[in-house]
Amino acid sequence: MKKFFCFVFLLSLFISCKSKKEKISPVVENISESVYASGIIKSRNQYQVFSTVNGLIQQIPVTEGDMVKKGTSLFKILNETSKLNRDNAQLAADFANENKRSDKLNELKINIDFAKIKMENDGVLLQRQKNLWEQNIGTKNELDQRELSYKNSVTNYQAAKLRMNDLQKQMDFSAKQSQKTLQISSTISRDYTIKSEREGKVYSILKEQGEMVNTQTPVAVIGDAADFYLELQIDELDIAKIKPGQKVILNLDSYKGEVFEARVEKINPIMNERSRSFIVEAAFVTKPAVLYPNLTTEANVVIQTKDKALTIPRNYLVEDSFVLDKDENKVPVTVGLRDYKKAEILKGLKATDIILKPAK
Repeated sequence: MKKFFCFVFLLSLFISCKSKKEKISPVVENISESVYASGIIKSRNQYQVFSTVNGLIQQIPVTEGDMVKKGTSLFKILNETSKLNRDNAQLAADFANENKRSDKLNELKINIDFAKIKMENDGVLLQRQKNLWEQNIGTKNELDQRELSYKNSVTNYQAAKLRMNDLQKQMDFSAKQSQKTLQISSTISRDYTIKSEREGKVYSILKEQGEMVNTQTPVAVIGDAADFYLELQIDELDIAKIKPGQKVILNLDSYKGEVFEARVEKINPIMNERSRSFIVEAAFVTKPAVLYPNLTTEANVVIQTKDKALTIPRNYLVEDSFVLDKDENKVPVTVGLRDYKKAEILKGLKATDIILKPAK
């Protein structure tokens, strides 16, 4: 008798547990297939500012949140080596300019004038000696001596002019070279003032006055003040589904409970080998009134949508291609679109069927 009551109790318990299983019927509704993505908000034209030289930050004329224009001074860098180089270049340029008025040039000019006068005098004396020779006055040796003296005078005069021209060319070259060196040194000195490359907002200053900087470490972040976009990470398994123009539904931790919309505008074609993901950029269609760079977001890129689809919750699927009928029999189904909660049933179920939620 006791065995009979025990059997009845277990049977009733089994029937009770079976009857408590969750059950539903498929629902006809709209469904969208989407790809999950995480990402951040970025300011349009956002970029990191780098120093072009190594040195000490002497002054920071801007603060975070300031609006700047292209060419606005952001940092002033002190570098003693550059200052000394520029001073040396200035001295060399001044010396080269002074050389143009030096005694060497004056001396050569005097030598040219003297050589010219001597050449003209020797020419007169030669002509006189020729006239005497035609009158049979004087000797052939005297005539030859006058011709030789004149030729030497001509040679000395031409040589003096050549020396003058050579010295002038050397001085001109030295002056131009010194001026060019001074221009280069001045340009390098100007590079020690780091300026904004474009108009925008100073979002972050990464260094403080008195700190050393180099050309490898960013010193600030600047970007557009009002134009923002999404930078999303898409897994390599899903990237082939993503196309420009697709709708993006997103939410932000900073705006709990609100949903915003964007559109895919660019797919960066190279994969990050560490994360095995691609960067996809999307432009806002609807956005909150206030945004900041680097806010985090979770989004779904809508691949396709379907109206009046027969759907069930995804957690009612067994092995991804079966469901349990009311008698817990496995029924094969053909699955269509899926989102993160629902799955479309193309074949195997009707809206009037009842299915059970499988045990975990």
